[in-house]
Amino acid sequence: MDESRLIAAAQQGDLAAFNQLVLHYQNFAYNVAYRILGDSDLAADAAQDAFIKAYKAIGHFRGHGFKSWLARIVTNTCYDYLRSHKRRASESLEGMVERGEQPPRLHDTGEGPQAYAERQELNQWLQWALQQLTEDHRVIITLIDIQGFSYEEAAQILGISMGTVKSRLSRARARLRELLQENPELLPARYRSYTGSSVSSHS
Repeated sequence: MDESRLIAAAQQGDLAAFNQLVLHYQNFAYNVAYRILGDSDLAADAAQDAFIKAYKAIGHFRGHGFKSWLARIVTNTCYDYLRSHKRRASESLEGMVERGEQPPRLHDTGEGPQAYAERQELNQWLQWALQQLTEDHRVIITLIDIQGFSYEEAAQILGISMGTVKSRLSRARARLRELLQENPELLPARYRSYTGSSVSSHS
């Protein structure tokens, strides 16, 4: 995908070019929204609204870092949703599993049934744990540990200082470790000895 060409065309009003960008980033936008909001329907709505905002604002986009620019729009849209719905999910893992809510993930054909089941179970635990965090901590974990943005990128996306990024991330990781220690039975067996500070390698 020639992203620069598509962006330039979209800035000239080419809707087809922008739709190509949407197709490329739609899973990314949905997954960010789902991790933050914890609700599949709200996440789909937020991702759609974010793309509409992005299309309206793309004329103001300058330079590189389209993914970070889009992440800022998605994140701000999620904050708007959280404020408007006055909600912070704190549902049980069992309730989420019963509804089968998970972010979309392609099944790796080289992955065995047991590994696939463990990955799904881990994703369910991660989503439950994220919903126990404050909104700001949930967002910082999503951007850095799940989506892989750097500290600098996260600071730019959220419009906060590097010090604030590091402080929020440290507190968020500490809370996730507490949840692991309090609820080890919710993890797949081979992850129960987990003592690291990041969830990125298992998300």
